[in-house]
Amino acid sequence: MIRFLFLLILAIVARAAAPTVVERWGIFETELRGPADGNPFVDVNLTAVFTPTGGAPSREVAGFYDGNGVYRLRFMPETVGSWSFVTHSNLPSLDAQTGKFVVTAAATNNHGPVRVRDTFHFAYADGTPFRQIGTTCYAWTHQGDALEEQTLRTLAASPFNKLRMCVFPKNYDWNKNDPPLYPFAGKPPTHWDYSRFNPSFFQHLERRIAQLGSLGLEADLILFHPYDKGRWGFDRMEATVDDRYLRYVVARLAAYRNVWWSLANEYDFMKEKTENDWDRLFQIVQRTDPHDHLRSIHNGTMLYNHTQPWVTHASIQNGAAVLDAERAVLYRDAYRKPIVFDEVKYEGDIPRRWGNLTAEELVLRFWMGTVAGTYVGHGETYLHPDDDVLWWSKGGTLRGQSPARLAFLRRVLEDSPPGGLNPIDKWQDTHTAGVPGEYYLVYFGHEKPAQWLFALHKDRVKEGDRFAVEVIDTWSMTISRTPGVFVAKKRDAYTFEDQGQKAVHLPGLPYHALRIRRLP
Repeated sequence: MIRFLFLLILAIVARAAAPTVVERWGIFETELRGPADGNPFVDVNLTAVFTPTGGAPSREVAGFYDGNGVYRLRFMPETVGSWSFVTHSNLPSLDAQTGKFVVTAAATNNHGPVRVRDTFHFAYADGTPFRQIGTTCYAWTHQGDALEEQTLRTLAASPFNKLRMCVFPKNYDWNKNDPPLYPFAGKPPTHWDYSRFNPSFFQHLERRIAQLGSLGLEADLILFHPYDKGRWGFDRMEATVDDRYLRYVVARLAAYRNVWWSLANEYDFMKEKTENDWDRLFQIVQRTDPHDHLRSIHNGTMLYNHTQPWVTHASIQNGAAVLDAERAVLYRDAYRKPIVFDEVKYEGDIPRRWGNLTAEELVLRFWMGTVAGTYVGHGETYLHPDDDVLWWSKGGTLRGQSPARLAFLRRVLEDSPPGGLNPIDKWQDTHTAGVPGEYYLVYFGHEKPAQWLFALHKDRVKEGDRFAVEVIDTWSMTISRTPGVFVAKKRDAYTFEDQGQKAVHLPGLPYHALRIRRLP
């Protein structure tokens, strides 16, 4: 009996001494207890330095106050192995706290945060390609649990892998309801204590971000927006409040691997802020985010200077640019970064010119953006007779015809080479993207050819190369193999054709494409 009790005590001690285990790109969190009096949001400074064994660089992380005397530090470890941390604070009770944890390999469905790859494209940190098929639900986290849970169920069955969403609530057409929670302490509509955050608001937000992550969606967080118009005043806070807000948001959310930062939506409509303000705000996010998440800003009518080093990719509103690939590709040439046309107008039927595209038109814009080597975003704005729940703002359910076609496009992209698609001959052939000599997508858009004479740009093609051709109906979502094999023969200084000058037969209908792959 004594021996049994001794072994039991040893097991309990060993279990208590076992270090915390976190998977790579997961979230390590430590909770500290401290004072709740005064104003901990502004009076208390808390950081921690996280250090891996083996000499790799340390990371400094800011902590945050979560209410009721609770202070938290969150960290996303990017390397496997043993880690330790030590805290630094102006309060003795929070200073010099230490701890250790072990980081294991990432789970199968955990590919890490998304990064820029090969100048114009994206990939997860483990190298898995990220082919953006995004959508927009600006204010979905401000609608209450019933509608928000319905939105999550819809997203789980959708083709989307990124969601644009606002941190602040929205005051706009078809979105006039008061939110259940507000980001600051105080009394709505405008009596706020901007020096005190509302932890319940941010706990709700981060729970929704985590749920998106479990569904495989990136949360493209819009940090500021102009759709307040003075109702609550969040669009016209003082600079010191803006700065404090950004530092708090980054401290709370940067450890979530599926976070992207969008400084603003239609930033140029926020007339209280200058270009210098946006530069400052960008740099605060860049400087305080220890995990260097993707950063962008979205325009109304005036483009931001996306060449700035703190911008990782360009988020563009321009429906006209993706009406043809020739216009869309110019943004790549100008910014030399990934281009995401996050707003190209929306599929819907509202009485606004930006919200009444047909599904065919929206899908066309996705394909045009694809053959331009860029990425396109979805939105839906259908009116409902019984409510004002539009997907683009509140979420709920999808009613349009484009999502199924975008799921089809996503399958086509997932079956393409991993490095991303680029225009093949952008100054001459605006129909074609791919990987020279290996893979080609040719999209005809509104054109209705009955045949296509096989022809490839010379880059990395040689005499005798053999190719298979498939006809893609992007609307009916079918792929048909063209009989036979096409064998390359030089036609002129720029082009290879089939040695028998064979053509690919097409149905003479719009929205068709070709997929061409080199055979072994």
